[in-house]
Amino acid sequence: MKITISAPQQTARQMARSLGYAEFDDPNTGQISYTRRLSSNFYPRFHLYIEEKKGQMILNLHLDQKQVSYQGHTAHSGEYNGELVEQEGERIKQEISKYACDGGAVPAFAPIRKIKK
Repeated sequence: MKITISAPQQTARQMARSLGYAEFDDPNTGQISYTRRLSSNFYPRFHLYIEEKKGQMILNLHLDQKQVSYQGHTAHSGEYNGELVEQEGERIKQEISKYACDGGAVPAFAPIRKIKK
């Protein structure tokens, strides 16, 4: 499932973290993506790739059911459609819309800062 955000005011990392996703640096490909577990187990998990181009952010969401089965292969049991993916896509859209302002932009979130005493 693909979700497009126009004129985002956050970086991909900020956006993913605000949605409850953790950064994942794939040791095999070196590609950065983001994951969100459904339970305390490693799988199944939502997997989010974010592409930034031409003033837009494109979120590509799927559900990883299990780890890659064959050594040397990157294919996995990923679902790009289905009820869980649709529900997560709607959750993401709702979270983004909470912070929408003029033009559908998502404002930057203020970082947590330590207060000096």
